[in-house]
Amino acid sequence: MRIGAVLKQFPLALRLALREMRGGLKGFYIFLACIALGTAAIAGVNSVSSAITQAIASQGQSLLAGDVRFELRNRTATPEEMAYFQSLGDVSLSTGLRSMARLPDGSDQTLVEARGVDGAYPLYGALETVPQQPSADLMARQGDAWGAIVAPLLLDRLNIAVGDEILLGNAKIKVTATMAREPDAVSEGFGLAPRLMLSQEALQASGLIQTGSLVENAYRIRLTNPDASIATIRDDSAKAFPTAGWSIRTADSAAPSLTANITRFSQFLTLVGLTALIVGGVGVANAVRAYLDSKRSVIATFKCLGAPASLVALVYLTQIALIAAVGILIGLVAGALMPLVAMQFLEGVLPVPAEAQLYPSALLLAAVFGLLTALAFAIMPLGHAREVPATALFREQGFQSSRLPSWPYVLGAAAFLAALAGLAIFTAYDRYIASVFLGAIAFAFVVLRAVAMLITAIAKRSPRVNSPSLRLAIGNIHRPGALTSSVVLSLGLGLALLVTLTLIDGNLRRELTGSLPDRAPNFFFVDIQGSELDGFRDVLSANMPEGKIIEVPMLRGRVMELNGVDVAKVEVPPEGQWVLRGDRGITYAKNVPENSTLSAGEWWPEDYTGEPLVSFSTDEGRELGLKLGDTVTVNVLGRNITARIANFRNVEWESLSINFVMVFSPNTFAGAPHAWLATVIDPGATAAQEAATLRAITNAYPTVTSVRVKDALDVVNELVGQLATAIRAAAAVALIASILVLAGALAAGNRARVHDAVVLKTLGATRATLIRAFSYEYLMLGLATALFALFAGGVSAWFVVARIMKLPSSFLPDVAVMTVATALIMTVGIGLAGTWRILGQKAAPVLREL
Repeated sequence: MRIGAVLKQFPLALRLALREMRGGLKGFYIFLACIALGTAAIAGVNSVSSAITQAIASQGQSLLAGDVRFELRNRTATPEEMAYFQSLGDVSLSTGLRSMARLPDGSDQTLVEARGVDGAYPLYGALETVPQQPSADLMARQGDAWGAIVAPLLLDRLNIAVGDEILLGNAKIKVTATMAREPDAVSEGFGLAPRLMLSQEALQASGLIQTGSLVENAYRIRLTNPDASIATIRDDSAKAFPTAGWSIRTADSAAPSLTANITRFSQFLTLVGLTALIVGGVGVANAVRAYLDSKRSVIATFKCLGAPASLVALVYLTQIALIAAVGILIGLVAGALMPLVAMQFLEGVLPVPAEAQLYPSALLLAAVFGLLTALAFAIMPLGHAREVPATALFREQGFQSSRLPSWPYVLGAAAFLAALAGLAIFTAYDRYIASVFLGAIAFAFVVLRAVAMLITAIAKRSPRVNSPSLRLAIGNIHRPGALTSSVVLSLGLGLALLVTLTLIDGNLRRELTGSLPDRAPNFFFVDIQGSELDGFRDVLSANMPEGKIIEVPMLRGRVMELNGVDVAKVEVPPEGQWVLRGDRGITYAKNVPENSTLSAGEWWPEDYTGEPLVSFSTDEGRELGLKLGDTVTVNVLGRNITARIANFRNVEWESLSINFVMVFSPNTFAGAPHAWLATVIDPGATAAQEAATLRAITNAYPTVTSVRVKDALDVVNELVGQLATAIRAAAAVALIASILVLAGALAAGNRARVHDAVVLKTLGATRATLIRAFSYEYLMLGLATALFALFAGGVSAWFVVARIMKLPSSFLPDVAVMTVATALIMTVGIGLAGTWRILGQKAAPVLREL
């Protein structure tokens, strides 16, 4: 039909639609709830993400504690570099490293993130302490002890209080205050240990900064010319110091890793919210079909009075659009309020806006998603209603049809679905993942339809049973107008998503708290000087005689070029970008390292003296597009070194043993100063033995940093738990949408159930017989759906855990029990709740309509 003719009919269609809607929205409550729920999830997730990312951008100077930050690893700036920094503006130096803080009597110790700052810190923002005093006074030397500000967690771990003394390396430290707020904590990144802040002089006195120590020196600059171009500073510094090897961060990108992670996580939650919206789309289709079915006499009247089919379709399309707008508006209000709630929990953990505000782009995106979903799933039932003649509407029970409506409606539905998928992919941070996710949902819909057909076919061909209730239940599964397809579609996708996320979470937790600690080293020891290596080994062997000790040289290097091309100009997929982001641990070795096997190329001879060679990990090399013979340029201690890839090797990252992306031939770093990294593995070591070992090493070698792997895993496990909570909440939204769709599907089928129940009761069936029949039917449908969800969710979780995370994957029995129980409770509970009223329906009014 021409657009001009539709526009001419629209005023009349709008009047008729509004007049008919005066009777209320009965039949559309599920429609409203499904659209509102999915829209709210998408609007809320993107609003919270926008709030945090905009707060990071607006508070960039405070979060970075400067306009520009130059970071150097394992070395300080040369006089020429320092002069360049000072030419840009005021400079503040902070030095960070990990070490052990211990009690003076050596009875206890803990890992700390030590940070030495100068008198200019912070250039922006404020350091808040308890008690609040000038930081110079709090970190001043008091007799033979240096003042320090510590995180409250450190007091708890060592069971000390403000005013007590501890030891850090060779320095005596007096705790003068606790840290309430560190302005640039977010830009410093995630830490495994509590913060200990002290003066640069105190850090130097500790003796922790030695040749080869893993030290980060950050030079923050407050620009004299605030309008200076950051791009110009980057270019000028690169030209003036091409081999400096520093990383540069600016106030407009104060926490790039945090911003990227928030964006990725919000994308994932948005896709889960979109799943809830699409699941709700099934509810929209059911609601529209049921509503139009109830309006068959009205539609017939329109047609008998001469209304063309196009006007009838336009009237109800207008109603659907108006009701969808109401649902979208409800969802947008809920989504707009979500940041207010989230900020209450995130304040103090992440940057948050100073005041409440709306995020129009997030709300607009959610509104478009909601509208496209409503139209995509409503247009097909509308097409069926348009094509049924008036006589058939008066004569038939409904207009259920197994065939498709006319091609314009099919094409329209396909166009809206394509627009929905295109928008999701276009707005995604990682379009490949978004495409795979949407493809999986589309495939799940096809499979669910096939599952429903299979259940129907099995029920139709099942042998005759003696129980009347069971026979009736089986018949209900395969009869025309059965609920089989609606129940399987509504529950299948939501349950499969829940199973997938639960299995991923369960496997991660089991790996972190179960088998992984048993296979992982007991300790990592960092910053062991070459002169200390023999004595360190003796102390460690004396305390853990059954332990296997592994030692490797340890340097830090930043990848600068791949095949002579600046890494900033190399396009790398997201999964491989971490290799090029920041400094990497590197080493050299004469032989193939443990936990590694060659996958391509050959290892160099033990006495090799030729050009620098490097062994690259297979997976990371493939992600970077590298091959044998390619060159990699790394900056180590301010010097660029180019090495040729001699081989690739498979690395068992999941073992948590000493592993490196890059292992160089020994001649590459001949004469370069470096420290050593060591691990000890003793699965039979007791907690008391580990504690004694930690005390012995810390007391004998106070400058060596000891990391107990189980403690680090506990921190990671806590973080995984927090993320899992957010993921479960998002999955719950999809499951709630499934429940709404299920309730709507059952409600839509109640009209036919009324007639069935009345006829059966007239023929002598008792209420108990009907209850058993309905219960059997819902039990079988719920069980079949649960089995599908377990299979689909299990396969999806296995792919994510085993193929993407490269971790052992297994099916968890408790997840199976939970899924089956959830499916049965929902199908039987909601089903019986919806049909209970039907069982008490009086026969006469219904029989008169037959």
